[in-house]
Amino acid sequence: MLRSLLLFLSQRRGLRHWMETSPAAERLTSRFIAGNTLEQELAVCQNLNREGILASLDHLGESVTSLTEADRSRDSYIGALEKIASLGLQATVSVKLTQLGLDLSEPHCRANVERMVERAKSIGSVVEVDMESSAYVDRTLGLVTDLHARYSSVRAVIQAYLYRSESDIENLSQQSIPVRLCKGAYKEPSDMAFPEKKDVDRNYVHLMTRLLDIGAYPAIASHDERIIQRALAYAKERNLGPDRFEFQMLYGIRRDLQRRVVESGHRLRLYVPYGDAWYPYFMRRLAERPANVLFLVRNLLTR
Repeated sequence: MLRSLLLFLSQRRGLRHWMETSPAAERLTSRFIAGNTLEQELAVCQNLNREGILASLDHLGESVTSLTEADRSRDSYIGALEKIASLGLQATVSVKLTQLGLDLSEPHCRANVERMVERAKSIGSVVEVDMESSAYVDRTLGLVTDLHARYSSVRAVIQAYLYRSESDIENLSQQSIPVRLCKGAYKEPSDMAFPEKKDVDRNYVHLMTRLLDIGAYPAIASHDERIIQRALAYAKERNLGPDRFEFQMLYGIRRDLQRRVVESGHRLRLYVPYGDAWYPYFMRRLAERPANVLFLVRNLLTR
């Protein structure tokens, strides 16, 4: 019930406008959002690199209403890639296809992403193509597969709560396409996704171990300490060195755990969002699991 409420609130334009412009939200945004501008984002990423942490830049925004908006999003990401190159950052970019025009024109979206992947390849970086709701999975994976075959500088995202994800991981791994594994943040029907947290967690561990066995440099995206410890134990069992995979977490979440991962000698990449359109992203993080509300309160009270 709380999850449904949070997803409902994520679509309220009036509440979104108030939250994104309210001075009262400043503490919240500074903890979990790098800032409104690319310059603020880059400063955060430079600091992370100095701490031995990799970054993935995410310019917040989705479901654009015109191809002009989609092109502006493309240009903002290409600008970010240029800055990654000029500053020598160890960073990728993370994109949502609806932000690049997928709902308006699939060919136009494909052209936008291709330009980004071309530029990422030229500077030795990667475009991480975020996964959205189940309605987008086939189109997203189709685009990722095509671009990987041409450029290779692209990573897919698979959500553990979908029943189909094991098959998707097998197909992607056969093509040596890197995968970021996350739990999933959208409301899905029970005939497409595991409705219970315990089942999502169980499937996550199953898919994670499969990726560690057959995946091409998988990313384990989780703040669950038990899952991270299971990944470390499995990697040790299989003699997998720290260069064979990475952990991914969200900027501002579980800083204590982030430090321990880095201190253990393993790779950690933080997903670092920036921009003023942060409200839908933030509400989905809460709605992903209702327990995240309490999790958020704890993170605001502890550093």
